[in-house]
Amino acid sequence: MDDPSRPHIDRERAVTDAAKEISDLMFRYAELFDTGRFDEFAQLFEHGRWHKAEPGAAATREWIGEHVRLYDGQTRTKHVTTNVVVDVDESADTATASAYVTIFQAAPNFPLQPIFAGRYQDRLARIDGRWWFTERIVINDLYGDISRHVKYAPATAAP
Repeated sequence: MDDPSRPHIDRERAVTDAAKEISDLMFRYAELFDTGRFDEFAQLFEHGRWHKAEPGAAATREWIGEHVRLYDGQTRTKHVTTNVVVDVDESADTATASAYVTIFQAAPNFPLQPIFAGRYQDRLARIDGRWWFTERIVINDLYGDISRHVKYAPATAAP
């Protein structure tokens, strides 16, 4: 016998699975950046735009190379992503997501400290069965000393 509630249950399961895949993608973003795997990080934006970079993976990778300070190939950062909220439109294969982010950094002559607190606002699309960022906006709420993180920051004070 057919269960008339089954399509509703299947839709709920699909949305739940999509939300998990998207939140995993958001956490993967932090891991790749913090471990200096910038080519893989940039690939997350093959179908979209990251932060201040032009659209696409190549532009994302170029922006990192031009603006992010590295220490033996590493950023010496830890992104802590919390308060993740995902809204999936299963029929359109699109989603939006938001999260809080706090970035910690420890570098030579720079003890571990928070350097940034803000929010992510994401747009995503499912392409060939996989979720991709189509846009990640980084909202800057609070700054610490970012001078050891990005090349355009003042050397003595946070903006």
